[in-house]
Amino acid sequence: MNTPTTNTPTHHTPDTPRDLVGIGIGPFNLSLAALADPLPALDAVFYDQRPAFHWHPGQLIDGARIQVPFLADLVTLVDPASPWTFLNHLRARERLFPFYFAERFHIQRAEYDAYCRWVAEHLPTLRFHHQVDAVRWNPERKLFEVDHTRLDADGEAEALGRTHTRNVVLGIGTEPHVPAPLRPLVDAPDAPVIHSADYLDHRDALLAADHITVIGTGQSGAEIFLDLLRHRPAGRERLHWLGRTDAFAPMEYSKLGLEHFTPDHTRYFHALPEPVRDRLVAAQWQLHKGIDADTSAAIHDELYRRTLDGGWPDTVLTPGVRVRTAGRLAATRIELHLEHTRQNTRSRLTTGAVVLATGYRERPLDHILAGLDPYLRRDNRRRPRIDERFRLLLDPTVTGNVYVQNAETHTHGVGAPDLGLAAWRSATILNDLTGQEPYPLPTRTAFTTFGLERQRPQIPSARHHRELVPLAEGT
Repeated sequence: MNTPTTNTPTHHTPDTPRDLVGIGIGPFNLSLAALADPLPALDAVFYDQRPAFHWHPGQLIDGARIQVPFLADLVTLVDPASPWTFLNHLRARERLFPFYFAERFHIQRAEYDAYCRWVAEHLPTLRFHHQVDAVRWNPERKLFEVDHTRLDADGEAEALGRTHTRNVVLGIGTEPHVPAPLRPLVDAPDAPVIHSADYLDHRDALLAADHITVIGTGQSGAEIFLDLLRHRPAGRERLHWLGRTDAFAPMEYSKLGLEHFTPDHTRYFHALPEPVRDRLVAAQWQLHKGIDADTSAAIHDELYRRTLDGGWPDTVLTPGVRVRTAGRLAATRIELHLEHTRQNTRSRLTTGAVVLATGYRERPLDHILAGLDPYLRRDNRRRPRIDERFRLLLDPTVTGNVYVQNAETHTHGVGAPDLGLAAWRSATILNDLTGQEPYPLPTRTAFTTFGLERQRPQIPSARHHRELVPLAEGT
């Protein structure tokens, strides 16, 4: 059998409440949907306004790899026998033997995207072209109401709908971040100023510019600088690469360092006081915001190759620089006002195009959760409080759960957006949701002991969980 089969969807009427509604279909809710697929008693549906699954399509640069091993797919680390593993995807595509001989532990981003699209194409619980408009709690029915709009092929509203559900899981992901000094440039129509999220869609326009500036010294900035460098003629590269960090710093990738992306560290982090957590997240930036060693080496190799005939490539790589202000100098020119944070010196840079490799931020939950605001419990900085099992802390009168995926860095640490913890978090949610243990999870996952003693979570469960009632056949 090349392609896995799925559970036959339970017949569902509009008035029948679901057990779970997922909002957003990125890798994390796709992981949850894949692990929920073999649970026949769980009636779930997942909505996304996009027409189909795509994972950062603007950054699928040839040769760019994900920073986690292929075992960090949607399911393997909790259920290696699942039909939705990356290895089974290779088998279904008759690529298992070529992969075996390729000896790749870290796969290309495009390959990870293809794998996720394969899973998404076969799961019956996914509803693309559905925009979720609001989530409310109905105290009379003791259910959540999820209002949504079905979109047509052009993205226009086609029909309105409402789904009632006992539980909700938010997986709305992140959005491109543009620092305030650079925002005036983004909407200008002439010289290209694009975020790294849209890089491939605009690469030809960028390469047509006489001078290109890449802002951001993380992995995305490094990959884009390398790709631009490879497409520019030797001696006429005319590339600038700058960012605020003090160095083009390597990503922490030692084996013990990687144990910060384990359930053990997540539990330790969650039990820390709120101010300590906030300081720790800021201090651990190099665990996930640096440049991987292979990309750094490839950049140096490419620059070195261009010195073989004498001379230096026409490139400037300057860390420790922030953009104070930015504006249009002429119809096709951009002027950046720069400041070196250590030298306390300032200068101006004129360029023809800018790539903003300035990262992503968690999408705010306030809009989608506006209908639940009276029930939400917040921390000292007005962020939602999230318990150890990834549930928003709500007023005890709300008997359902709202789970979050990749919106909990402030409570669960730097592992929140990491693909390596996707399957574990999904399994944690499903175990809690069902009141059973369809996915037994390990009690220990790291050699490192984080803390002198095991700390109890500071945010207790808001309420006891009620087990799911198995669905009657034919309903």
